[in-house]
Amino acid sequence: MIFSGKGSETHPASKSISSKTRPDITLGFLRIIVLALTVVLLLALFPSILTSGFTSNNLSETGAVAAIFLAVLILVFSVRKTDEWKRAIVLRFGKFRKVKGPGLFFIVPLVDRIAQIVDIRIRVSDFSTQKTLTGDSVTVNVDALCYWLVWDPQKAVLEVESYVDAVVLLSKSALRNAVASHDLSTFLERGDLIERQIQGEVDKITTEWGITVLHIEITDIQIPEPLQDSLSRMAKAEREKKARILLAEAEIEIAKKLEEAIAIYAKNENTLKLKILTILNEGLKAGNSMMLVPNSITEELKTRDVFGLAALNEIKKGAGKETSPGENK
Repeated sequence: MIFSGKGSETHPASKSISSKTRPDITLGFLRIIVLALTVVLLLALFPSILTSGFTSNNLSETGAVAAIFLAVLILVFSVRKTDEWKRAIVLRFGKFRKVKGPGLFFIVPLVDRIAQIVDIRIRVSDFSTQKTLTGDSVTVNVDALCYWLVWDPQKAVLEVESYVDAVVLLSKSALRNAVASHDLSTFLERGDLIERQIQGEVDKITTEWGITVLHIEITDIQIPEPLQDSLSRMAKAEREKKARILLAEAEIEIAKKLEEAIAIYAKNENTLKLKILTILNEGLKAGNSMMLVPNSITEELKTRDVFGLAALNEIKKGAGKETSPGENK
């Protein structure tokens, strides 16, 4: 979901988003080929018509040729074809006859007619509501998409005059009602609930038309520019609030762990000493040339000569004694 501050922007009229396909001319070519083959066959069967023409002497042959050609012509134009995703609504003398397709099918010329061809694939229609007041009296413009399909072509054509416009207008009305019944904050934060609410309301009505609304998606919410600053400050304050709460919770967890560590160190003195040595070791690993250590720790470590400092001093003293006579000479 996207919201912007271009409240004065005008929206184009709602329309159905669909890809146009090229007209299928295969059936037309087949009709031409069948009629041409029929003419060639008739001329081969009745060559006298080609030589003498239509005269009174070959009137019977002329009638037979005309009757055969007319029958083939009616048969050719009675064949219709629809694609896999299309269904044809056939009417006979104005009454519903049958839903035909997909593939090839026959109709009776001058008796049957195809009232409408229905696409049963999923369609996407965009719609919008302009200058609609929310529950807290904020003027917004909302853009949305409606995903729907026709599962009963008979009902869609016979029950509704224009089922495409009906779905779009009904979705727009449901969206306007949803905007008016909720605050702007609810609309921005819980957009998924609003979408499901609109989808349920629209689908409840369109089911009677043989149409199912699969999903409603709100794509853009345009709010007035002066309101954007206040919303930005509110969002920033909310983020700072959450950050401070997380920091306080982390401090509480750290304090609890330190309390547990203090209890463990109080029970075991050697553990505390090992911790001290670990801290000193980490400091030496960091490459520090100088470390400030409390006197209590140094006195404790001096007695035990943990770092070998006493041994190093004894070595230096012994080396000094050996070199001192030579120096006197």
